[in-house]
Amino acid sequence: MRETARAKINLALHVLGRRADGYHALDTLFAFTEAGDELEAEPADTLSLDIAGPFAPALEGSDNLVLRAAQLLKERYSVGSGAALHLEKRLPVAAGLGGGSADAAGTLRLLVRLWRIDASEGDLLELAATLGADVPACLLSRTMRGEGRGDRLSTAPLSLTGTPVLLVNPGAALATADVFRRWTGPGSGPLPADPLAGGNDLEPAAIALAPTVGEALNRLRAAPGVTLARMSGSGATCFGLFESAAARDSAVAVLGAERPAWWRLATCLA
Repeated sequence: MRETARAKINLALHVLGRRADGYHALDTLFAFTEAGDELEAEPADTLSLDIAGPFAPALEGSDNLVLRAAQLLKERYSVGSGAALHLEKRLPVAAGLGGGSADAAGTLRLLVRLWRIDASEGDLLELAATLGADVPACLLSRTMRGEGRGDRLSTAPLSLTGTPVLLVNPGAALATADVFRRWTGPGSGPLPADPLAGGNDLEPAAIALAPTVGEALNRLRAAPGVTLARMSGSGATCFGLFESAAARDSAVAVLGAERPAWWRLATCLA
């Protein structure tokens, strides 16, 4: 049994200020790509996790959200059996793509099917929220507006399914906490009526910490056929939306020739 943990991108991200609990108040527009990490599960007596893929080494010794999500679901619904889980880690870590959150959400979706759990979407969203602020949005994996810490979700009046997108990471790992510490405000206020007309308030802070993020953005914005290019989340991954798959693939070819060490993923929005 398989499940795709779709990459999350922030089409827009406005920081409204610091909250009393130490987190930042956000107004963001989430979207998800067709491609991402891949999860597999088979029936087993106990819970286990095997990790492979190009970015598997980055997870060695970490508190993996996949097993945390599996254990939480098992305990919540008193599941007697286990599962042999496999994670193919294709997305870079600490990259602004919600990789860990997407993996946790994908695990919940996968094991609900494997264990034949009768759970409502609301019940699963409540469970997902205990794993992290981004996990509920990743559980839904559709275009949503996120407010509060990004966990107060509402439907976004946009139809973006099938839009060609190119994700680019210049090889800089940015810690979310470091980027937020560098952000000094003021923010841009709430998202406008057309949320795509917003921006990402964290771009200047991320570029100050990792100047190659600025280069990645400049290259995407100069690509023929691009309709929108921004950094996702706290970086360092940037994305470009394109008017056609051909334009996107041309940009992939150019970047591959000029910056072969940069990670690239050509896909579409889900």
